[in-house]
Amino acid sequence: MEEVKVFYNHTGNTLTVWFGNPRDEVICVETGDEVILMKDKNGKVIGFEKLNFTPSAPELLRVAFETAIYK
Repeated sequence: MEEVKVFYNHTGNTLTVWFGNPRDEVICVETGDEVILMKDKNGKVIGFEKLNFTPSAPELLRVAFETAIYK
């Protein structure tokens, strides 16, 4: 089973999502849309961070995922 880790930093107003092992992070790339991509040594994106993220109700922050399979 795959695992996704989601962290909301109220002080820094960031939302960080990992769908790979955070310890494998080697490089970060800013996209220009206040999103930072975290990549492993092979250049595979293993997570992202959204800057200046402020949910409308932090105490009720919900996350939903949908699986897509590309062939």
